[in-house]
Amino acid sequence: MKHRLVAATAAVFLLLETKASAETSFEYADVIASAPIYRVVKVSMPQEQCWEEEIAVDRYSRRHQSDTPVLVSTIIGGAIGNAVGHNKSNQRVGAVLGALLGRSIGRDMMHKRNRPDYAEYETAQHCDTVYQRHEEERLVGYQVTYLYNGKEYSTRTDFDPGDQIRIQVSVQSVP
Repeated sequence: MKHRLVAATAAVFLLLETKASAETSFEYADVIASAPIYRVVKVSMPQEQCWEEEIAVDRYSRRHQSDTPVLVSTIIGGAIGNAVGHNKSNQRVGAVLGALLGRSIGRDMMHKRNRPDYAEYETAQHCDTVYQRHEEERLVGYQVTYLYNGKEYSTRTDFDPGDQIRIQVSVQSVP
């Protein structure tokens, strides 16, 4: 029983489908007017922008320097601080303060001696992506008016159809 119902339903749909396709045809109608349709759109285009820049160059970086002057001044400062103290406690404090002061003086002397009196510069090129934005009109289709069986119809198409437009005609009976 269930199989008969499914088969009958499939037959009805097949009949309707066949009947509908038999009543549909394609014809050509005369175009009365065809007007382009434009839309303003915002366009963003990536563009590489480069520039040159003068940058200061440190030719005397830490890896080219010796730590010997700093070590020697630290030891000398510690020895002087130790000699100034009266008792063992004062000598220790003096040695620590003398070593810190000696280290600072040695580091400053070394930096001053190794640095030129002028700065050195190199030209470096930098690039970045910037977006150029503008508006432009773009063609998005055509509003087409055509004449079929003495009546005017209008539709929108993606292209200009020319003098004639292909239309689909469906005929249905009215009960």
